[in-house]
Amino acid sequence: MPVPTFDVPFVLGMMRLHETAEMHQPNHLADWIEARLEQGLHWFDHADIYGNGAGETLFGQALRARPALANRLSVVTKASIANDNPSPGSGKVKHYNASPAYLNRAIDDALNRLSVERIDHFLIHRPDLLMDAEATGRALDEAIEAGKIGAAGVSNHLASQWRRLQNAMHHPLRANQIELSIAHSAPLFDGSFDDLCADSHAPMAWSPLAGGRLMQGEIAHTLKRLANEHDSTPGAMALAWLRSLPNRPAPVVGSVKPERITDMLKGPESLPREAWYALLEAARGHCVA
Repeated sequence: MPVPTFDVPFVLGMMRLHETAEMHQPNHLADWIEARLEQGLHWFDHADIYGNGAGETLFGQALRARPALANRLSVVTKASIANDNPSPGSGKVKHYNASPAYLNRAIDDALNRLSVERIDHFLIHRPDLLMDAEATGRALDEAIEAGKIGAAGVSNHLASQWRRLQNAMHHPLRANQIELSIAHSAPLFDGSFDDLCADSHAPMAWSPLAGGRLMQGEIAHTLKRLANEHDSTPGAMALAWLRSLPNRPAPVVGSVKPERITDMLKGPESLPREAWYALLEAARGHCVA
């Protein structure tokens, strides 16, 4: 079975949406969404913990203000992180919860907040070590069959963890979100990227710019040189490095600044082999063995 891909240069990550004041105005956010669609970007990545639901809520308010947009875009959302960063003395403990009750409620809440009829990809955000795979798998299958989600997937899971879940399901897991960048290439060497491709998961790469670390040191020098050679920008070249990999991982870009998004669209679809390895060498400090 071929591995599916996200048919966009990158996915728009909504983790910072609630932090931008002007995005709290539904019509302004609707204008922003429409502008991204016109740029060919129609995948939007959410999670229930982004602003404690505020990101999904704001997005849904924009879609309610301009309903026609909902049919032109696709959404990913994630759940399973409970009590994220509890305040000291609250008595709450951060934990992971992939129980059917938690995930069913998360799916219903996301549908309501996002104001969409279906979540295209629903991912278990972090592996719950107490997960009953049979029960959770059944809940995900039922959500797919009910039309609430188009497909289920995982994020930040080991192959053994997602395979245990998959073995309990009728429907295939279809998407897999991992940390991957020039500065964090471990999944390419430890087998985890190969595993997700072998299991026909569409790969998504979170933190594709490594939190700004790519703009420092030798990696930055190499990115700038290659960007000049390709009439591009360093950020766009870093995303092209990811898209050059087998099965074309979709970078998840967290910026909502239009000018920043436009800059990251100025890159090639993929990199020449030698340029790709030059960036890997710059990040690792040595050439391949």
